[in-house]
Amino acid sequence: MEFHEAADFLFDLRRFAPRPGLAPTRELLAHLGDPHEDLLCVQVAGSNGKGSTARMVERALREAGLSVGLYTSPHLDDVRERVRVDGRPITESAVAEFVGEFREYATEQAADGQSPTFFETVTAMACWEFDRQDVDVAVLEVGIGGTLDATSVVDPAASAITAVTLEHTDLLGDTVGEIARDKAGVAPADAPLVTAATGDALAAIRDEVDDVVTVADEDWTESEDPDVTVRYGGREGLEAAVEIESDGTGGDSDGASGSDGAWSVATHLPLLGAHQARNAGVAAVLVRQVADRLDADLSTEAVARGFRNAHWPGRFEVMGRDPLVVLDGAHNPGGCEATVDVLESFDYDDLYLVAGAMTDKDHRGIAAAFGDADLARVVACRPDHDRAESVDVIARVFAEETEAAVDTHEAVAGALDRALDAAGPDDAVVVVGSLYAVAEARTRWVRPTVSTRVDSVADARETLDRAHVAEVDAADASGDAVHRVLRTRLRPRQARRLQSELRALGGECALSALADQDEESVDAVLMATRSQFDRLVAGLADREDGLEPLADEIRGALDGTPGPNEPTAVATRGGAFGAGDDGSADRGYPWEDGTAVMGILNITPDSFHDGGEYNSVADARERAERMVEAGVEILDIGGESTRPGGEPVPEGEEIDRVVPVIEAIADLDAMISIDTRKAAVARAALDAGADLLNDVSGLEDPEMRLVAAEYDAPVVVMHSIEAPVDPTTTVEYDDVVDDVIDYLAERVLLAEKAGLDRSQILVDPGLGFGKSAVESFELLGRLDELAALGCPILVGHSRKSMFELTEGGREGALDETVAGTALAAERGADVIRVHDAHENVAAVRVARAAADPDRFDD
Repeated sequence: MEFHEAADFLFDLRRFAPRPGLAPTRELLAHLGDPHEDLLCVQVAGSNGKGSTARMVERALREAGLSVGLYTSPHLDDVRERVRVDGRPITESAVAEFVGEFREYATEQAADGQSPTFFETVTAMACWEFDRQDVDVAVLEVGIGGTLDATSVVDPAASAITAVTLEHTDLLGDTVGEIARDKAGVAPADAPLVTAATGDALAAIRDEVDDVVTVADEDWTESEDPDVTVRYGGREGLEAAVEIESDGTGGDSDGASGSDGAWSVATHLPLLGAHQARNAGVAAVLVRQVADRLDADLSTEAVARGFRNAHWPGRFEVMGRDPLVVLDGAHNPGGCEATVDVLESFDYDDLYLVAGAMTDKDHRGIAAAFGDADLARVVACRPDHDRAESVDVIARVFAEETEAAVDTHEAVAGALDRALDAAGPDDAVVVVGSLYAVAEARTRWVRPTVSTRVDSVADARETLDRAHVAEVDAADASGDAVHRVLRTRLRPRQARRLQSELRALGGECALSALADQDEESVDAVLMATRSQFDRLVAGLADREDGLEPLADEIRGALDGTPGPNEPTAVATRGGAFGAGDDGSADRGYPWEDGTAVMGILNITPDSFHDGGEYNSVADARERAERMVEAGVEILDIGGESTRPGGEPVPEGEEIDRVVPVIEAIADLDAMISIDTRKAAVARAALDAGADLLNDVSGLEDPEMRLVAAEYDAPVVVMHSIEAPVDPTTTVEYDDVVDDVIDYLAERVLLAEKAGLDRSQILVDPGLGFGKSAVESFELLGRLDELAALGCPILVGHSRKSMFELTEGGREGALDETVAGTALAAERGADVIRVHDAHENVAAVRVARAAADPDRFDD
């Protein structure tokens, strides 16, 4: 079964309305072999904040060394986002396998009028995948309510209710108390239920559950003190300071502070607002309960670091500063009130709101939440979703509940453009009302438009297959693809309009077979001559149907894809932090004038190729001098080996290794890079004279991007499943290049949010890190596709085991490394990281000469 067939089958289940009761889900799981029965589960319910809380729990448990599954809803772009294992979405092949096992059963049930619903099925798929991956913990976000929600088929080891407000009153009850009673159905059998509810909701929960752990901030008004107290220290940049203290309720684990079981955690959150601090308090108790249940080694530092890495797209996500641009999926009055509270911590002049919502939401309550927010203007829009409310309804409630000028624009992207055009650099623009609206707006920053090499009909078919184009359409389109080919993602209606536009110009646009589903983003493969693309761009620029932002993306993809040994052009992203008009800046970096060579200088006893050879400062200085004489422009100093099975090095020891060497070579005519995963080591190295941060963990240390921004230092962000690499880890990719691009797009955005522009953010596909030799060569061969990220590209392939695929190994794969260098340079690499300076510099120079002989002609 193909993925698009499996996904179509799942989406067709949306025809069936949600239904209360657990029996259908239990029967479905029984058909699958009851995969949920052996899972240790955490269940998180609530009206607001349950997704953020689930994410914090998952991230902290992973920091403690556990394998964790996370099930959330809805998704922003791809249904696979709902089911993640250790941060990675379920693969397309796994979805196809699951539907293959499930389809016959679903068809039989439908014949009897009892078809499983979409949510029941995806819940079962999550349990199936978590069992298949043998996770230590499964964290499940409840869909609606609690007692009869499909996730309640599990027997949770720990569970929580975040906040309770009026929602889904047609299903759960007309009062907060009734809704809270329903949510109390998630209470575990042998552990306290954790909650941040107050007032009538808390009273109702206590009526239903004997053992309750209460979490509250300093505004708590109940008669008894809370079990866990949260102090919100306010916003610090784009993070929030939080302190969590417990009197001992909720378990005890190693690393707790205080006595008699008392514990505390002080950290920062990437999720802003006092409500997120309360969610963190709930998450902290859940994490400790799970750790106690598993007898896991949970330190305060692991919880603090996990919370700080709990990024959650679309939840008061700041996307720009001049003006302030915020995406917030708040979709009920309580959530919107929290949005207004957080906005008050920012300085801005006028507030522009882009608002779109689903038909079943409290539109008037959402608008009233912004009644005192000094709105200058509201642009009502309609997300590309069948259940989206009309722009006229949204416009009317905001006109009646606020004093803002109200405008309408059907497409979310166009509505956002209108707001941004009207706002000044000191104003604020906020997209709110639905995660569906946020998802469409967010593509402005994270949608890569990939330029793909297509040199033959066979290449064309492969490209079309990756985009899930149906067989008959692929056969018709493949002959047209041997021109210029771009691949992007759009909402289905937009994709069909784009297809019509390009075909009218004589080009071709093949759409994923999922384009028949009107609620999912789908792949579109654009095939045309350059002149046809230029005419398409000109036509899109004046449209107002959501396609106009694509004009800049297509132009950037066509112009930004480097030829051999040309520096990567940085594509416009519109509204990113600190970037110039073209998203880049001329800073004099070595890679701005073509491919630069980075020489490796390991100050380690155990690196796989040269461990122990340059551990003395004198030897390191001599090695550095030889590399610079050979033509190396960047020296990469590393004090910790990340080879498979490498042992982590304590922070202080790593600093002691690298700082003396950096100081000793600071006078050489080369940029100095520090190869480290630790922000403290990076800071010490920059103080000693380093210029660039090379982070093989992909910014896993939450301080790393902030240190880079503070020093205005470029940073290398690598795709890495883990570092050091565990040789026993097996990672499944559907398409390794697409998966790496998707991962790096989010990590690049984190670095941008810290204050760097894309000319300072180098992306590294991480050859050999969680990839097989075949996958590493796939990345090397399609390296130019990474140009879609609008960042310089670094390749580190030197003497790696991937060359065993080509029967390499003579002289430690030196010959193969040099050949790989020439190929990477031809594919548009901006920096080549190697051990052997002279040979690889020569390879780069030959590639440059072949691409542009005139530059060598004096």
